[in-house]
Amino acid sequence: MTSLAVPEHPWLLPGELVVPGERDRAHPRRTTRDWVVDSLAFMVGLLWVLFATMDALSPAPETAIPLPHDWMIGVDALLGLVCCGLLWVRRRWPLGLVVATLPLNLFSLAAAVPLLIFYFTVVVHRRTAVAITITGAGLLTNLVFSWTRPDPNWPYWATVSWGVVLTLAVLAWGMFVRARRQLIVSLRERAERAEAEQQLRVTQARHLERTRIAREMHDVLAHRISLLSLHAGALEFRPDAPADEVARAAGVIRGSAHAALQDLREVIGVLRAEDDGAGDAPEPPQPTLADLPALIAESRSAGVRVNVSDTVASPEQVPAALGRAAYRIVQEGLTNARKHAAGAAVTVDVAGGPGTGLTVAIGNRWPVGAPVGGTLPGAGTGLVGISERVTLAGGRLAYGRDDTGDFRLAAWLPWPA
Repeated sequence: MTSLAVPEHPWLLPGELVVPGERDRAHPRRTTRDWVVDSLAFMVGLLWVLFATMDALSPAPETAIPLPHDWMIGVDALLGLVCCGLLWVRRRWPLGLVVATLPLNLFSLAAAVPLLIFYFTVVVHRRTAVAITITGAGLLTNLVFSWTRPDPNWPYWATVSWGVVLTLAVLAWGMFVRARRQLIVSLRERAERAEAEQQLRVTQARHLERTRIAREMHDVLAHRISLLSLHAGALEFRPDAPADEVARAAGVIRGSAHAALQDLREVIGVLRAEDDGAGDAPEPPQPTLADLPALIAESRSAGVRVNVSDTVASPEQVPAALGRAAYRIVQEGLTNARKHAAGAAVTVDVAGGPGTGLTVAIGNRWPVGAPVGGTLPGAGTGLVGISERVTLAGGRLAYGRDDTGDFRLAAWLPWPA
């Protein structure tokens, strides 16, 4: 995934816009663009100081009436040079420099351009209320400057008006630059937030997929292992069985073990593919309602007495997700019967149709004299997984002992017309 944090040409942007971390710093590092801008500002300020000083020393000044004493002109030039030097640190203390040099607006002509750059920096980097306050103070000093250093070619109010227009133009320019930078920052934050949310959604989807795979693996392995245990138990209690029966049971055990290992290998392959970022790994075919006869046959081959009642109308129209959920419910019911009620007959009822829903019920006699919890260990999450599956499908699930004392697992799943 492409990162949005670093732009393609960071040297063309201000320091606070280069990387998100720089916006949180009190004094962002200068970029190449910042160094170029500061150098140009210093050169323009220095040239203005030289021009204003030479004009004040000329017999006929063009910008403003010079100060009454020559040493004052030198002091004014020195103040202008100091302000030019302070241009290099204006990004660090813009407001402090403007407040400290505000009295120079009353009389200094040599420092006019550096002071204007200080003002522009405040407008760009500080809140609008601060910028408006500094603007008001600057307009007041403009009234005094136009009185103390009048232009020889312009009347007083014309000079004041020109100063007001220049100040408002710099204010508008600075506010435009500030608004544009805020827009860039907000767009970048929005893009970064969208990217973070997308990564979160991907993580959540991966977690849900892993949970689904774990639930499928529990259902499949519990079914396979219960068959293995049943056949192994038959061999244990019938060591004198005929050779053909022993061979047939051993073949079923081997086939079930091979199928369990194959299922486990496929799930591990899917999980590894997710970890490697390969999300297009093919999954094994999922069971449907048409696979119920094979599931029943496996249980019957293990010696379980299963009575089936299948009255589903239009079974070929059963949606794949609905058929898979019904298959897993029957699989879990048969597994629980083998684990907790060995030797008991099991009834499987599947009925329903489009518009009325699909009803799946598995029942068996409650074991008498059997150990509590059955003879096979269990994680206790099979019914929980089935309950989650039915809930996600929008159906209902009920399980437990009924009025006759038998154990019954019944689910209703919606089947749209």
